[in-house]
Amino acid sequence: MLLKKNEKPSVIITIALVAAGVIIVSIVFFNRANKGPDADDKPQDVISKTVEGIAKKRSDGLPDKDGVVQGQIVIKPTIDYKDLKKDSRLKNLMGSRKQQLGLDKSLDMIVNSDEIFTIGDIEVSMSDILKQAFLKQGDVFEEKIETSGEVRPQKIKQYGIYVVQPGDNIWNIHFNILREYYNTQGVSVAPKADEPVDRGLSSGVGKILKFSETMVIIYNLVERKVDTNIDLLEPLSKIIVYNMDEVFSLLKEINYQNIDRIQFDGKTIWIPSEN
Repeated sequence: MLLKKNEKPSVIITIALVAAGVIIVSIVFFNRANKGPDADDKPQDVISKTVEGIAKKRSDGLPDKDGVVQGQIVIKPTIDYKDLKKDSRLKNLMGSRKQQLGLDKSLDMIVNSDEIFTIGDIEVSMSDILKQAFLKQGDVFEEKIETSGEVRPQKIKQYGIYVVQPGDNIWNIHFNILREYYNTQGVSVAPKADEPVDRGLSSGVGKILKFSETMVIIYNLVERKVDTNIDLLEPLSKIIVYNMDEVFSLLKEINYQNIDRIQFDGKTIWIPSEN
């Protein structure tokens, strides 16, 4: 009889445990069912899908119903000086840009005004260079804020970049660009066309090269600032930046047959008409 009395509590405890288990299983199942098919996604996967969904929903970049502006941030190509020859993608990109300008060997890179490039372990923003250069000239570098929040130049322009090498001087760097440009136009420029003519007067080519010194930006990579010293060019520590619009605008105005009639007073250049 004592055994029968002791069995009753044991049965009750067993039933209670089973019931509790059923309740727990039901709760877990209910929660998983309500979480949907992405419940087991990793946090970064969920974020990616959410952002993608927003982008598709408001691809026009206008505010959504909650007043939040959604936009697409464009990923710029990675431009690394050391990879110019070994990275096929970068090599093709630079080759395409140079081909459009009719240049090949006289410049190392063609960089847009909203891009960033790397030389050694130094990352350089083209817009930072331009802001400094404009400020020195007393001008304002105009920028705009995209709907994504990205700040970009008001107008995207192309700039030629030459990385200074041992033995370089700015005169020869300019001359190489001029010779290559005219070569694409079917005009052969003599290797000594930049030297003075009779009585020590500057040749027409020499006057163009002298004027070119007023058009370029010299950027000191080590000090991260625009430099005014055009005579001291340290190898791999400075770059020469050319505004390709200005360079070609000047050269296109010059009829090479009349090049020795060019006048330059140190600040202003006069180009004779073609007639």
